[in-house]
Amino acid sequence: MSNINLQKNTPDNSAERLPDHPQISPQPTGQAAPLEPGKKPPGPWAVVWKKFSHNPFAMVGLVVLLIFVFLALFARMIAPYDPAKIDLMFANLAVGSEGHLLGTDELGRDILSRLLYSSQISLGVGFAVAFVSVVIGSLVGAISGYFGGWIDTIFMRLVDVINSVPLLFLNILILAIFGSKISYMIMILAFTSWMGVARLVRGTFLQLREMQYVEAAKAIGVSSWGIIFRHLLRNASFPIIVNATLMVGGAILSESALSYLGLGVQAPATSWGLMLSNSQEFMLTDPMQAVYPGLCILIVVLAVNFIGDGIRDALDPRQKKMITPRRLDKWRKNYSK
Repeated sequence: MSNINLQKNTPDNSAERLPDHPQISPQPTGQAAPLEPGKKPPGPWAVVWKKFSHNPFAMVGLVVLLIFVFLALFARMIAPYDPAKIDLMFANLAVGSEGHLLGTDELGRDILSRLLYSSQISLGVGFAVAFVSVVIGSLVGAISGYFGGWIDTIFMRLVDVINSVPLLFLNILILAIFGSKISYMIMILAFTSWMGVARLVRGTFLQLREMQYVEAAKAIGVSSWGIIFRHLLRNASFPIIVNATLMVGGAILSESALSYLGLGVQAPATSWGLMLSNSQEFMLTDPMQAVYPGLCILIVVLAVNFIGDGIRDALDPRQKKMITPRRLDKWRKNYSK
């Protein structure tokens, strides 16, 4: 009985106890604040653009490439002369001559006009080869990676056979047989450039085809081609975009090499590689004729590579954000006690 009374008279202090540690906030540290009502979260492409725009090298490369594309599109309006016009009375004029800003070549053709018109072919071939190569490589890699089995074996052995052939000599042989038309050169360069894309897409598909959403799509009756084009290719688009960007620079270099060897663009058309080929006889007397097209190739390829690196860093979720010392000092000054 005394035990019962003791239990009744003992005050219950459990409600008055306070926690020894502060209450944990429902919002974890490091996460962004809740969005305002009615405001949509940024999409994946907006996040990629934000990361890309904070990369100074990528932005410089993008601006430089856009300038060259603008000059190529409006070359007819910007070029002061016809690039194929021959005037032996004004041959080999120096830089800064009246009416010829960059001088003339051995046939009196304006170098600035030839550079502007050359950008049309060099950039056009670069983008066209990259596009066709990505289409072929993505299709082959998607079929090979999704279906597997004997289909995968056939396609991958075909890739191994083509990679075992010296591609430069193969390009030279085919162009020597069929001619040096620009359409032939684009098809040949694309035919010998799609293997890397195919391997990349195949490896990505080997991982994605085991995901649960693929099994769910099969369960509801989606066809294999529907899964490939609607689901898997969309999720594999980021590495394809990076590879396609870097392929533009390689295609420009390949076109320049073939034109330099005399198997690419033929007169009266012009390209940067053909200008280099024509200027090799005057390297000692007028080296600037070779410097201008060489600089154009260097700047464009470097800009394209900067863009490709910027896109790759923006698409990489493991990429850490670089904080400049100036911004770090500003944060310390504003928020440190």
